[in-house]
Amino acid sequence: MANGKFFPDYQVAAIRDMLLAADDSKWSMLQVMQFKDPTICLIISLFAGSLGIDRFFIGDTGLGIAKLITCGGFGIWTIVDWFLIMGAARDKNMQKLQMVL
Repeated sequence: MANGKFFPDYQVAAIRDMLLAADDSKWSMLQVMQFKDPTICLIISLFAGSLGIDRFFIGDTGLGIAKLITCGGFGIWTIVDWFLIMGAARDKNMQKLQMVL
């Protein structure tokens, strides 16, 4: 629960169930996992979103390149990402957790 801000609120119960069902061998991997902070993603998006750095930060390399080439989708994509990037970061963290478990 200390890492609850890194995941979507509606999936916290599912994460709890997955952790309870996990093998003891996976606990060491879980303790050293680094998750992307959604607040940091938002700050990066506000200052350098038109360059696609926010997408590179969360691991969406293809979208980062597309955003870089189009200057943030001519500004429109940048503004839309201000509202969506925190959710995208939480979803990426969830995918990363599911890969380990």
